[in-house]
Amino acid sequence: MESVKDYMDKKAVAQVLEQIAAFLELKSENPFRVRAFRTAARAITGFAGELRQSLDDGSLASAKGIGPATLQIVAELVSTGKASMLEELREQIPPGLLEMLEISGLGVAKIRQIHEVLGIDSLPDLEAAAHDGRLSKLPRFGPRTSENILKAIAFLRQASAYRLSHHAADEAEGLRLALERLPGVINAIAAGDVRRRSEVVRDLIFVLIAESSPADLFRRLRQLPGVHEFAGQDERRLTLRFSGGASAQIVATPPINAGAVLVQATGSDAHLRELATYAASKGFSLNAAALWRGSQFVATPDEPTFYRALGLSFIPPELREGRNEISEAARGELPRLVDQSDLKGFLHCHTSYSDGSNTVEQLALACKEAGYDYLGVTDHSQAAAYAGGLQADDLARQADEIDQVNQRLGSFRVLKGIEADILQDGRIDYDDRVLERLDFVIASVHSRFNMGEKEMTARILAAMNNPYLTIIGHPTGRLLLSRDPYPVDLDAVMEKAAATGVALEINADPHRLDLDWRVLRRARDRGVAISIGADAHSVAGLGYVPFGIGMARKGWLEADDILNAKPVGDFVAYARRRR
Repeated sequence: MESVKDYMDKKAVAQVLEQIAAFLELKSENPFRVRAFRTAARAITGFAGELRQSLDDGSLASAKGIGPATLQIVAELVSTGKASMLEELREQIPPGLLEMLEISGLGVAKIRQIHEVLGIDSLPDLEAAAHDGRLSKLPRFGPRTSENILKAIAFLRQASAYRLSHHAADEAEGLRLALERLPGVINAIAAGDVRRRSEVVRDLIFVLIAESSPADLFRRLRQLPGVHEFAGQDERRLTLRFSGGASAQIVATPPINAGAVLVQATGSDAHLRELATYAASKGFSLNAAALWRGSQFVATPDEPTFYRALGLSFIPPELREGRNEISEAARGELPRLVDQSDLKGFLHCHTSYSDGSNTVEQLALACKEAGYDYLGVTDHSQAAAYAGGLQADDLARQADEIDQVNQRLGSFRVLKGIEADILQDGRIDYDDRVLERLDFVIASVHSRFNMGEKEMTARILAAMNNPYLTIIGHPTGRLLLSRDPYPVDLDAVMEKAAATGVALEINADPHRLDLDWRVLRRARDRGVAISIGADAHSVAGLGYVPFGIGMARKGWLEADDILNAKPVGDFVAYARRRR
């Protein structure tokens, strides 16, 4: 039987290889050895095949960037879920230095400098050195760096209880499959934050619809691999804790009450409070995870039946956040939320011309196979030298290649674009003679995140004056659980976007999911167009799109609100109309 600890996706394997590289660097190991692990991590991220099968048939061994040593570690991870080399390195490095690796903006070189010069090997000691001025006196530090480190330590403490949505979704699916195989279980459903498609997830919650009694079911749960202990058990609910530290809340229900249980296990606290108030106004109550009318139990075998009993239209899980969804459902005025099948164009991706892993044609073929009608290629611009940003001549060569690919692909179309840096003064990287040759332009902030709100807002507003700009990419620059959004007046940006017709992006990379879903209704109500961009750096990045769709749905968006739900002709016309 599978357990969650057996589930190792490519992202998790790549992260382990990156960790090993960082730990080796902290130990001042051979730079070539460090580089080999980082190269392997990138290769795994962009690898198209399934890891277990590719290990068996030998295709992973022949993949570029994978050497014998890294291949052995990948094989160990896939078969056991652990890497003995990583565990050995953890024993050799002070735990405090490992914690420092989680601090945004504090790389391995600076951590080594702090450790070697100041003898600091823990977060409390680092915090003290930042407060008393020792840190700011180090070369390449200063008061601003010390201040940022203090903020990052506070952020790290707050974020440690959460996991990113894609990691949570993978973890939940691995455990869901194991739960579904238990005898007597009809269906196992991930509820809570995962089902509402929250951008970060604290708790894993599962509803088990079962024919057998909860007591029998809970006895079988003890047989799950990796289960360390039970906690908080009552007659229908318990918490499993796994030996690796993960936990999951399990709620059991017979089929006749599945709807009421699933509603209550999925909704946010705010949604459930509003739901209870509304139910009471209609003569119903929610007690013992069931729906009652007076003393009469109301059977709810599914969620539509539950909502229908209360006179409500079905409320999609993503909307169950306590933001007037119940009153809208009572009026029958909930939106027809955008679905992934509504998207016609795949936007925001990086090829091997800059820091991506795949060619233009490889990405185009993958998008075509996935059902898209067009692909918008947007490599990094020349200011992003760290990411292999394209000079004007490189962009011209890429345009010629795109023309050739388009001739081979028939009705599918590849659009010429760029993700241009928004420079400090608000200019967009490249002059107009370069930009006018492109089908569309994404512009993003990739530097000087520490500007004040007034300056950052002015910077973005100035960029929006450029007539070649189509989309503002990841508009707040946040990295979930890692970096706060930069300060920016989003209301001013949305007002300018509505006036100019510049779209704002939902960046679907699960590390970003930017714009935040909480502001999307406000943007929509102002008439702002929204694009969904994967920020893909390989074919595997196609898998990011569902997370962007989840944010759009949580923001009450419909297909008509999404720029790349337009046909290719309409999309290009939209991009060109300001010129």
